[in-house]
Amino acid sequence: MKALAIAATGMNAQQSNLEVIANNIANINTTGFKRARAEFTDLLYQVDKMQGVPNQGNQAVIPEGVKFGLGVKLAAIRNVHTQGALTATGNALDMALLGNGWFQINGIDGEPFYTRAGSFNTNAQGELVTVHGLQVNPAIVVPEDALEVIVNKSGQVFARVPNQVEPVELGQLTVAVFANDAGLMPIGDNLFQETPASGAANIGVPGDPGFAAIEQGYLEASNVDPVKEITDLISAQRAYEMNSKVIQAADQMASVVSQGMR
Repeated sequence: MKALAIAATGMNAQQSNLEVIANNIANINTTGFKRARAEFTDLLYQVDKMQGVPNQGNQAVIPEGVKFGLGVKLAAIRNVHTQGALTATGNALDMALLGNGWFQINGIDGEPFYTRAGSFNTNAQGELVTVHGLQVNPAIVVPEDALEVIVNKSGQVFARVPNQVEPVELGQLTVAVFANDAGLMPIGDNLFQETPASGAANIGVPGDPGFAAIEQGYLEASNVDPVKEITDLISAQRAYEMNSKVIQAADQMASVVSQGMR
């Protein structure tokens, strides 16, 4: 009985959907987190009668065939890269991107990573780094005696140092944009990696057309909407229960048939 297998694919799909929703809710307070959405497609169809072929005796053409769907499958888990709300922190090294773009991060082996989480700090050498100690690219070194660090919307970094009236420029931050943000591969720790699906990174100055501006003293919050996630959770639960009911109904029908054969 195909209904058992079809309903089983539905239950598996809703289980995957539930896991995606659970991860969204778990990261509701993760800086720069982008919610994910499960997308599904139908499986192949079993064709018992093909439409568009002549009926017997080469008479009328069959307008509609007979095709049985065989269920559903998970097609993709898409990260939704919409802007998260900005939260004021008062920390001079916290930075948020307002618009399209990514901070560039150098991995341990120098490989390029990208993040929206601008909760930066300085290491023992004064280098601007992430919370995991990875260096921000381009490199910015804050003097040990700096009294204040200033980052403008265009990504220019300045520091006020003793015995100097004018701020000293420390460097220029840049941001990366991609043709397809959904094609970036999340690797954990708020980091993403370029893939053939995302396209190559296009590097530009913050605030230029098409590039995000930098807001110092702010962090971008997760774009997870708790109301939507709870609604999706209830919907997934109901769909799971309905598929379970189909399995129970198919089992009862098979039981009736087997009993009738005794």
